Amino acid sequence: MRLIAKVVGVTAVAALALTGCGRAADSGSGGGSGSTGGSSAGFPANATIGVALPQKTSENWVLAEGLFNDGLKQAGFTPDVQFANGGVSEQQNQIQAMITKQAKVIVIGAIDGAQLGTQAKAAKDSGATVIAYDRLLKNTPDVDYYIAYDNRKVGQLQGQALLDGMKAKKPNGPYNIELFAGSPDDANAQVFFDGAMDVLKPKLDDGTLKVTSGQTSFNQVVTQGWKAENAQKRMDTLLSANYASATLDGVLSPNDTLARAIITSVKAGGKPIPIVTGQDSEVESVKSIMAGEQYSTINKDTRALVADTIKMVQALQKGQAPPPGINDTKQYNNGVKVVPAQLLTPVIVTKANAKEAYANDPTLLAIVNAAG
Repeated sequence: MRLIAKVVGVTAVAALALTGCGRAADSGSGGGSGSTGGSSAGFPANATIGVALPQKTSENWVLAEGLFNDGLKQAGFTPDVQFANGGVSEQQNQIQAMITKQAKVIVIGAIDGAQLGTQAKAAKDSGATVIAYDRLLKNTPDVDYYIAYDNRKVGQLQGQALLDGMKAKKPNGPYNIELFAGSPDDANAQVFFDGAMDVLKPKLDDGTLKVTSGQTSFNQVVTQGWKAENAQKRMDTLLSANYASATLDGVLSPNDTLARAIITSVKAGGKPIPIVTGQDSEVESVKSIMAGEQYSTINKDTRALVADTIKMVQALQKGQAPPPGINDTKQYNNGVKVVPAQLLTPVIVTKANAKEAYANDPTLLAIVNAAG
C-alpha cells in the first residue's frame, strides 16, 4: 500500500526538506495584522512549530503528518503535528494549544478556512507566523503566507483532461457530461471548480458539451465532506434521472476518492464507464488508470509540498521575511487581503504519461510498470 511504503520512507524524505530536493518543488509580503509577528527577527533554532492538519480524508493528508514530524525534527525544530478528526472545534482548540506552547510558526491545513480567524489572530498576537498549507485561510488579515500547488491550474488541467479523454474516445461531439465539486467548506473546492470551468464553459456555451442534469453551478454539484458515499449517492440519482437512454460521456471529478465512487456507481448501474477525472495520485486510482477505468489524476507530490513548507519555516527562523520561495502576490485574495503565496506546479497524469510522471515515486512507478 502506498501509504505504508511512503511513511516508512519518511525519514529519507525528510532529508529532502533540508536539501531542497523533491520531485515537484518550486522556488518563488506581508503579514497578518500588518506585520510578520516575531519572525522578521528570527527565532530559536529548536523552536516549537505547530502543524494543524484537517480530517484524514485522503492518504496524502496522512502522509503529510509523518513527513512534517520527521522533517521538522531533522531540521532541528520541535514539531507539534495534530489531526482534527473531531471537526472544526477540535482544530480550533489544537491551534490554541499550539499558541500556549509558544509555537513560533503555525502551519494550518484548515478543515474550514473561514472558521479559524480567531485562532489566527491569537497566533499573530503571540508573535507567531501563520502559514496556510494547501487550503487558504479566508476572511482574516492574520495569515502571513500560503503554500500550495496552483489549485486553479489543477482545475484547468482537469477540465482539459475531460475534453481530451472524451475526444480520444469519441472524436466528434456533442458530449453529455456531469459535474462534481468538492466540499463547500474547503476553500480549494471552489478554486478547482472555477479552474475547470475556465476550460469547460466555452464548450458548454457553444453546445459541444451538455450537462444533461442541468446542474452546472458550484452549489448544485458540491460533495459535502469530500465523502465518497455522498458522491456515489448523487451519481446514482443522476444516472436514474437522466441516463435511462442517454449516454454519459464524461464526469468532472475533483479528486480520486470521488472519482472511484463515481465509477462504482456507473458500474452498479450497468452503464459504460465514462471519462472520469481525478486528483491526488492515490494508489487505487493509479491502478484504475492503468486498468483503463479512471482516465486521469493530478500529481501533487506531498513530499515536495511538505519539504518546501519546512524550507519556508527555516527561512523564517533565520529572519528572512518574506521567505525566498514566495512566487505569487496577486492571485490569492482571502476576502480581506491578498496572501503572498508559494505555488508548486501540478502535473496531469493519464495512462499515456504515467511512467514519466511517477519516475521519482518508486511505489507508483512500480504499479505502472506492473501494468505493462
